[in-house]
Amino acid sequence: MSAHSADDLLASARSQIDRVEPHELEGVRSGGALVVDIRPERQRAAQGELGFGIVVERNVLEWRFDLLGSHALPEVEGYDQPVVVVCSEGYASSLAAASLRQLGFNRAADLAGGYRAWRAWRGEDVPPAPAPAPPVTSGPVAARR
Repeated sequence: MSAHSADDLLASARSQIDRVEPHELEGVRSGGALVVDIRPERQRAAQGELGFGIVVERNVLEWRFDLLGSHALPEVEGYDQPVVVVCSEGYASSLAAASLRQLGFNRAADLAGGYRAWRAWRGEDVPPAPAPAPPVTSGPVAARR
């Protein structure tokens, strides 16, 4: 197996999904798409809520969409259901939408530019970018550095 960068993974994910532009989100949603906000609670609190759709944090997304398992959400109706995944800036959502495609959701897409781009398109104040994670200073990850 060869190593890949995060940019490689992102490019691969985006080659598998459709991307919804901020100005298209309302129309796609009113056309029946399930909008899924995967931002963690801390980001939603700092940046604001969409005001529609459902919240499914990224760490449980696949389980909540697993129609073959016992933890799928009632809003998840079937593999042909259009789904638009939203994160803060449109990176994690691309990876998440590609994962939903792997589960069988052939109409999974993400919001290009994420929540921040959607707010900018609406002419609203753009919330601050998420703070970077602090560096790992102990444990097995730090030991590899």
